[in-house]
This record gives sequence, C-alpha cells and structure tokens, in this order.
Amino acid sequence: MKKLLTALALFALPILASAQIENPVKWNFTAKKVNATTYEVHATATIDAGWHVYAQVAGEGPVPTTFKFTKNPLTALAGKVEEVGKLHKSFDKNFNSELKYYESTVDFVQKVTVKGKAATKVKGSVEFMVCDDHQCLPPKEVEFAVSVGGK
Repeated sequence: MKKLLTALALFALPILASAQIENPVKWNFTAKKVNATTYEVHATATIDAGWHVYAQVAGEGPVPTTFKFTKNPLTALAGKVEEVGKLHKSFDKNFNSELKYYESTVDFVQKVTVKGKAATKVKGSVEFMVCDDHQCLPPKEVEFAVSVGGK
C-alpha cells in the first residue's frame, strides 16, 4: 500500500506542477503630465526571458495587443496608441506568417487631453497574447485605471 501511494504521488507531482498558471507578462500603468491639459498614459509590459508579446499590428495568426478605452466625458484620446520598444520581425512557421513582436519590455503610450480642471481616470483594458518558441498562452485581458487631471 505504501508503494502504491508513493507511486501515485510521483505521477501526480508533474501533473500538479504543470497545472500552475504561467504569467510571463507584468503590466504597469502610469500617467505622465505633458502640459496643463495633456497626459501620456503609459502601459508598460515587462516580459519574462524567452517570451514575447505581439505588436498591435502583429501579422496573420496570433492575437495582436489591443487597447480598449472606456468613454469618459472629461477626457479625449489624441491619436492612436504608440509602441515604444525594440520591434522584432520574423517569419513564424507555426502561423505561416511574418510576425511583429516585442521581447523583454515594451511601452504602449496613449496621449489624452483632459477637459476642465477636475481629476478623473482613464480606464480601459489591454488584450494580449504571449508566446515562446514552443507554445502560446491563451489571450488575456487586463483592466487598468490611471488618474489624470486635477492639481
């Protein structure tokens, strides 16, 4: 009986270890004041070694990084989300496509104009997909809220 329990424990251990949820991307959301009414909202992804996050225009196949902003009557988005980081391009045989992605870190920047002097928040979510050389994790959505305006 003791041998049976030991054998079961040895077989169950790898299954339990592989069942852990991997989270190779950490997000940090901040706002930087540019002038009296303009802010830059920064969504910075720190990516674990060996993994990569796809650009907003990634190529055919993977889920690109996408931002959704909640409407706020006190703010207006100025232009599109810009990507700041070292963009990699390579052909991926799994997706049979030339893909664009970031490794290590990437900063997504959205300019926002604040209407009036009241403090408010820029809220939204980012959807992204992360892959390494062998696997892709399912797309994930992370919500954010960043304070802008006010004194």
